[in-house]
Amino acid sequence: MKVYLIGMPGSGKSTLGRPLAAELGIPFVDQDKEIECREGKTVKDIFAQNGEDYFRQVEAEVLREWAASAKSFVMATGGGAPCFYEGIEIIKQSGLSIFIDTAVTELLKRVAANKDRPLLRANDLKEKEDRLTELHKKRLPVYQQAHIVLQHPTVKDLLEAVKLRK
Repeated sequence: MKVYLIGMPGSGKSTLGRPLAAELGIPFVDQDKEIECREGKTVKDIFAQNGEDYFRQVEAEVLREWAASAKSFVMATGGGAPCFYEGIEIIKQSGLSIFIDTAVTELLKRVAANKDRPLLRANDLKEKEDRLTELHKKRLPVYQQAHIVLQHPTVKDLLEAVKLRK
């Protein structure tokens, strides 16, 4: 079984994914951490040194490799992974996709102080909110293609959704 958690930065993919994987008895995979291991540098540094296009290519390669593997896992995808290089199609064809739908106001609270998200670098909170709003608007049509859409789910909600789809 492959479960992909998709959504905006700060939506809770990693926070919910770890306990979900533990409940299901399968490994948890953080796609950004996999990319960092492969590249030997942080996502922030990859963006700074190689640019977003390079990052998206590596992100797509990592996604394709995991999707093609025989392993079971719960993956917290990068926020953009479904949106580039046919990511959503790869995700949907290889496993169960769950969009963690989180309001922009909540996302802003969660990522406001975080300086390690390259696409959300901003001079002030208003600029960060504007960037989040624009990203959300662009990505929402892709995210909504997920098998399951859950608003502000708990681990229990995710577990029930997965068990219903087995």
